Amino acid sequence: MTKLHDPNRPLHIVHFESPSHTGTLLCGLQALRCKGLLIDVTLIAEGESFSAHKAVLASCSDYFRAMFTDAMKESRESEIKLNGVTAAGIRLLLDYAYTSRLALTLDNIQDVLSAASHVQVVALVEACSSYLQTQLDLDNCIDIATLAEIYSLPQLRKQVYRFMCAHLSEFSRSSDFQRLSPAQLEHLLACDFPVDCSETEVLNIVIQWIKRGGEKFQSAALKILRRVHFSEIPDQELESLLSIIQDSYLTRLIAMEACFQTKLIKNHSDVIPPLINSRGMELAVIKVGGFGLGGITNEVTYFLASSGKWRHLTSIPHVEQCNFGTAVLDNELYVVGGCFNQSLQENIHPFGFRYCPQANKWSTMAPMQRERCRFSLNVVAGKLYAVGGSNESEDDDGQEDICLCECYDPMTDSWEAVTPAVGNRSQHAGAAWPPNSPNCLFISGGLDRDMVLSSMQCYDKVNDRWENKAPMLSPRADHVMLTLDDKVYVCGGWREDEATGGRLLVDTIDAYHVSENRWETVTVVPAPRYHAGIVSIHKRIYFIGGFHSDSLFDRATASVDCYDLETNSWSSEEKYPQDVWEHTCITLYVPRCRDDMEVLPLSK
Repeated sequence: MTKLHDPNRPLHIVHFESPSHTGTLLCGLQALRCKGLLIDVTLIAEGESFSAHKAVLASCSDYFRAMFTDAMKESRESEIKLNGVTAAGIRLLLDYAYTSRLALTLDNIQDVLSAASHVQVVALVEACSSYLQTQLDLDNCIDIATLAEIYSLPQLRKQVYRFMCAHLSEFSRSSDFQRLSPAQLEHLLACDFPVDCSETEVLNIVIQWIKRGGEKFQSAALKILRRVHFSEIPDQELESLLSIIQDSYLTRLIAMEACFQTKLIKNHSDVIPPLINSRGMELAVIKVGGFGLGGITNEVTYFLASSGKWRHLTSIPHVEQCNFGTAVLDNELYVVGGCFNQSLQENIHPFGFRYCPQANKWSTMAPMQRERCRFSLNVVAGKLYAVGGSNESEDDDGQEDICLCECYDPMTDSWEAVTPAVGNRSQHAGAAWPPNSPNCLFISGGLDRDMVLSSMQCYDKVNDRWENKAPMLSPRADHVMLTLDDKVYVCGGWREDEATGGRLLVDTIDAYHVSENRWETVTVVPAPRYHAGIVSIHKRIYFIGGFHSDSLFDRATASVDCYDLETNSWSSEEKYPQDVWEHTCITLYVPRCRDDMEVLPLSK
């Protein structure tokens, strides 16, 4: 034998792998099957025979692997009879086993799913589930729900009921809706997915389903009615529905359940959110844009108390920007104006975008009449008001001495100018009042050129005029105003250090008594900051991220501090996943079922 290697020298090893080998192997096995060579088992379904190789079946099916390797009697037999599956299903399953390919259609999906589930070809079952999710419509959703329940496909079942809820209004008017079993209708109402109709309509849908089903559905009526959220149905609408039912038994059941739920829910007087229906929705803290360790970002994240994690929600559909205005109207997030850098130059723009959390979609809106950044954006009487800010036409010597304002009407998708406020103002804060049905707008603080302001003005929408109010207790810029109950609160921000010209952090939360036109200090902030996201939820004020100082290093933070207005106490909450600043925070109702959204990783 020829000596190729010197034992005194190290071996040179080359690892060879053929990417085509898998395909070659499958092609060879398929050729053997087609020619009937090396066949060692025959499957029989519906009287039809199918030749195969045990090794191939055992390699891709848990069912056959157990059958052929666990000393079962079938392991010694050459013919296996399969009951409960169709010949068409086995034929397609074998094609997949020998080729790794299969064309799924609505015509063959039940045969394939039945066979794959029976012999436990997991990959094929998952493929069937994914395919059915893409084929959902109002005509087949009940049948797909039934398949998901028969074959225990939790992800498919979840998607089907989410689809039914999202289209409940139209779905309930179809003849197929009556095919829902009592268990399916109860699950539809219990699964906590957002619906596209009011709770009054949900109750009416249930009533019609029970009445059309006759006596066979009467026994399930109470269980299903318990899934109706009577606390969201106005008394007048409930009485109107009860008056036209013409079924004394059903009327009595509804009245009893409504009374029972009302007694259980003590906080029935809470403000109803601006939603068609709060089913499947939860009030979230939303962080919009800002800066992080990776620089400027358009990312929008959200935090639900029920999950306790910050998650990615969406991204602003624009070049990465900052210093924009944010507001929430009819549970839609508006992001308007702002600035971005291009060739080391700040570009200010007038464009706006609207985000719907139910549909998880952005849409464009009419641009403002002028470009703005570092301005305030608030909602008053169903319209957006943009006040002040910086714009492209300004220069250091020619800034305007008025604070230009305009308002946006979502019904007409148009902006119109309103009376300007007095004096130039940017990096200020704004808040609409009263909280439940605002009809006036407060603006406070900010910068007039280089001067930090303490003044406050109030805009009277009815008379289209501004009025001076009592100034804040301290000048502030880059702060936040919040309206809670009968007060307006100012939080965060900075003022100028008269001795050094640097920035001093304002370390108090101050409250303005609207009826008395006076200010008072409410609390001292343990860790004052500016450029933080500040938001109120359930009578608690949260400070998220921001700058702790004006130094160049180690000034940013990810900490979250909370002030409880009812207990007058501070607490530290779980940190944001990374240092963040110059972002804005708002509250928005988002679907709880957004399980597709990734949890933000903690920065190292």
